[in-house]
Amino acid sequence: MPIPSEIQALIERLNRELNETEQAATEGLNRARPLLFRFPDNAILIQIFAFLNNAIFFVDNSRGRIQTIVDSISSADATAEVIQERGEYLATLLGQVIEVKINANRLKTRLENWP
Repeated sequence: MPIPSEIQALIERLNRELNETEQAATEGLNRARPLLFRFPDNAILIQIFAFLNNAIFFVDNSRGRIQTIVDSISSADATAEVIQERGEYLATLLGQVIEVKINANRLKTRLENWP
C-alpha cells in the first residue's frame, strides 16, 4: 500500500528536522570538546556534552523508528487503523525532535559564547 501523502510529508519534515538536530549537536560537541579539555571538572560543560551526545543518539534512534514505521505502513496488509496510529506516532515524534533541536541549538550558541 502506498504511503499517504500527509504521512510522506511528515516523514520528510522529520528527516529535515533530524538532520538539523544532528548538525547542531555535532557542532556543539565540536565546541565542547576543547573546553572540556581545559576545564575537565566543569559540571555545566559535562552536562552540555552529555546532552549533545544524547541528542545524537536520539537522532539515530529516531531514524531507525521512522524506517520501521515506513516498512510497517508500506506492507500490503497495513490497515487504515495501523496507518493512522503510525501517523499519530510520527506527529508526536516530530514534536520531540523539534524540542531536542531547539535545546541543541541553544546549547551550541551557549558554547559559542563561552568565556
